[in-house]
Amino acid sequence: MSRKKWITFLTDYGLENKFVGICHGVMARIAPDARVIDVTHLVPRGDLGHGAEIFRQAVPYLPEDAVHLTVVDPGVGTPRKPVALVVGDRFFVGPDNGMMLRAAEELGGVDAAYALDDPGFRLGTISNTFHGRDIFAPAAAHLAAGVAPEEFGPAVPVDELIRIPDPVRRNEGDTFYAEVVVEDRFGNLQTSLDSGFLESGGATVGTKLELISNGETYPIPFVHTFGSVAEGEALAHIDSADRLAVAVNLGSAANKFSLHEGDALTLRLS
Repeated sequence: MSRKKWITFLTDYGLENKFVGICHGVMARIAPDARVIDVTHLVPRGDLGHGAEIFRQAVPYLPEDAVHLTVVDPGVGTPRKPVALVVGDRFFVGPDNGMMLRAAEELGGVDAAYALDDPGFRLGTISNTFHGRDIFAPAAAHLAAGVAPEEFGPAVPVDELIRIPDPVRRNEGDTFYAEVVVEDRFGNLQTSLDSGFLESGGATVGTKLELISNGETYPIPFVHTFGSVAEGEALAHIDSADRLAVAVNLGSAANKFSLHEGDALTLRLS
């Protein structure tokens, strides 16, 4: 197998501790020529839905000649399987908990999957709570160094990989039902609606919308960007990931509408 030039790394480990640095060290010892891109380590702890969306939206912009290492692992130490996925020319490494599948589907789907069972590609002692160091980082590095994925363990049927539910998204007449998929540090609310889905239901930039949340109805213009409305006013716009986002110019939509990640919301043409 050919070597990979890049390893991308996404976790919920945070930045205030040693975990990310240790995983970097493990990978550097096994695959010193591979370069590591830290996508983010600030996924909310154990939040598979958030991690899946961040990874799905990032993967089209990451190097193709890469191993993608994603460790958001609330089931660490339980019988859930560590796996390597073959996705075209790329490899995905992480726990079989559904977080990698949306990104894989963005790239055309999973071609094959293998259990990370061979102890020769792990560290010598496996902890109960740090499989990122002991199993996943070594596997990603060995793949980058040219080890074939089938050498790690038996094939796992692709249709048996664990899935997490897709976010709510539907249209009935003049009404869109959606879910907040990502709440960012500014209080912007990215929804599960993309531009094509909105257009198919008659909503384009310039359309007047009503946001219905917690029993209240708010008029909200569908505009190009934050500065299209006055400071402190709410807006809807298509963000850089082609998702409809609800925002407040120089303010927080999360606070204004009491909406947060995972909450349902309704948008109606007005």
